[in-house]
Amino acid sequence: MGTWRRRPGPGLARFWGLCCLVLGCWRGALGCPASCRCSSWRIWCADPAPGIASFPVPQRSAEGDNVTEIYIANQRKLESINDNEVGFYVGLKNLTVVDSGLRFVSRQAFVKNVNLQYINLSRNKLSSLSKKPFRHLGLSDLILVDNPFKCSCEIMWIKKFQETKFYTETQDLYCIDDNNKRTALLDMKVPNCDLPSANLSNYNITVVEGKSVTLYCDTTGGPPPNVSWVLTNLVSNHESDTSKNPASLTIKNVSSMDSGLWISCVAENIVGEDQASAELTVYFAPNITFIESPTPDHHWCIPFTVKGNPKPTLQWFYEGAILNESEYICTKIHVINQSEYHGCLQLDNPTHLNNGAYTLLAKNEYGEDEKRVDAHFMSVPGDGSGPIVDPDVYEYETTPNDLGDTTNNSNQITSTDVSNKENEDSVTVYVVVGIAALVCTGLVIMLIILKFGRHSKFGMKGPSSVISNDDDSASPLHHISNGSNTPSSSEGGPDAVIIGMTKIPVIENPQYFGITNSQLKPDTCGN
Repeated sequence: MGTWRRRPGPGLARFWGLCCLVLGCWRGALGCPASCRCSSWRIWCADPAPGIASFPVPQRSAEGDNVTEIYIANQRKLESINDNEVGFYVGLKNLTVVDSGLRFVSRQAFVKNVNLQYINLSRNKLSSLSKKPFRHLGLSDLILVDNPFKCSCEIMWIKKFQETKFYTETQDLYCIDDNNKRTALLDMKVPNCDLPSANLSNYNITVVEGKSVTLYCDTTGGPPPNVSWVLTNLVSNHESDTSKNPASLTIKNVSSMDSGLWISCVAENIVGEDQASAELTVYFAPNITFIESPTPDHHWCIPFTVKGNPKPTLQWFYEGAILNESEYICTKIHVINQSEYHGCLQLDNPTHLNNGAYTLLAKNEYGEDEKRVDAHFMSVPGDGSGPIVDPDVYEYETTPNDLGDTTNNSNQITSTDVSNKENEDSVTVYVVVGIAALVCTGLVIMLIILKFGRHSKFGMKGPSSVISNDDDSASPLHHISNGSNTPSSSEGGPDAVIIGMTKIPVIENPQYFGITNSQLKPDTCGN
């Protein structure tokens, strides 16, 4: 039998055609060069011919978002990585450019690639490399072996980087000195080439609102570093001078909104950079920024927001008199944000007696502020002006008052005094309920006595209801009697039933009772 080989059917041919179409679409969508293979997550360029001179650029920027790896090798025409060429691939994590003609990396090359973790630029033509392209990246590996670096201060950061990283295998990095001699990078020594350092005149800046403050930053390093101030979200007016050493920063008319901000001085040269930071603390008088009418919650709450530094003490007034807090009325602070405090005056089951004007006074050593709000918890009972509101609606967790003691022991109106009438009403209710309970108990006892007394007086037991020893007493009807002896009770015969005042004769049915009188009497006959 001759051998034969199965040819691919039309279905398999269509499948491979579809795959080629998909790959072709990806190649076209990403602008994939002939020397590269492109997929939705990877670009691989390893064919030396025809080669590439720059990074592949997608036709639409969104098409490169999913690419996480780019591998380039054997590309002698690729000599630089320029601004924003790699920026199209914002999701890029691994970048490899090896065995190519790379000579220059732009300082803005990776500004958009914040996810980069691994960079391999081995076996290229790099003679110098700045730190700026890499300083914002959290790299786990930066591999630079077999590049003809020149011994200079500009690559000193690579030596520092290698000293601070823990590699599983030490990189064989070297540089060529002025005598064209190879020197291990770890042994390279360059005069006047040191990491910079920055030191502030004050690391805890305190100032009163409206005043001005000046901060100084002293720097060292070789070459002399450039100095800059980082003032993120600073609202106050400010001016700086970085042309001198130490550099200075003056903040004028300081705003309370800047309290808690961090101010940084950055010193940078070609070797590296250093940074020193200080916190700005602004002291200012209290300011009640928010207060409104009470709202029903698990307890009634008069909400408020107070700003102040140092933290203010709070005092509430009711109808102009000091309100001493207690277990029924107290201040609760829920959220503290820097120098801003959010809380409420909590009232436990207030009544119409608690209606009125409430005033909050916030005070510290720099001043005070007060705000008033009118509170209406319920209408006076019986006036028909409105319903009584049930405050038990929601529940939230409260924390102790962090603003200090708000209790004043002066003999003014207290929450206990306000609640006296409510307590008296409660006692009256208890007395009325007790009296009602006693009356109900007495009625029940009387009903029981009447019931059992009637049964013993008018019961069925009487002289005629006693069972006699007569044999005829076996009949159930003989036990029926009205319990009285009337003049006519002897009339009508022994088998009669008295109903009311009438005596009715009764004839017994032996079949009904199942047992006859003869059966009940002993048999005296002999056999």
